[in-house]
Amino acid sequence: QVQLVESGGGLVQAGGSLRLSCAASGSVFNIGAMAWYRQAPGKRREQVASITARGSTNYADFVKGRFTISRDNANSSMYLQMNTLKPEDTAVYYCNADITTRRGAYYSYNYWGRGTQVTVSS
Repeated sequence: QVQLVESGGGLVQAGGSLRLSCAASGSVFNIGAMAWYRQAPGKRREQVASITARGSTNYADFVKGRFTISRDNANSSMYLQMNTLKPEDTAVYYCNADITTRRGAYYSYNYWGRGTQVTVSS
């Protein structure tokens, strides 16, 4: 009974910005590493950025200097600030997270959101 829901996608012109949000809900005990992925038409899903539970971040080369990943543990949320967007950033962006629930013992599972569409026009 854990869900990840992305929001904030939309249509933006090249050079513009968008801020994506990912909210976890349900029987969340703890959230470990989180990441943003994206998948463009005809291409494989690729990792955009990741962030550990302590806030250590990693970025794919194609977004370094333009995107910023962050998280708010108190609100079980993660964000992706996307600046200087390019047409090649057009994709469905997915939230991914390691979430632990507790039912006598701890159970950790990797969850995916359903994605939010980002379209960048030239």
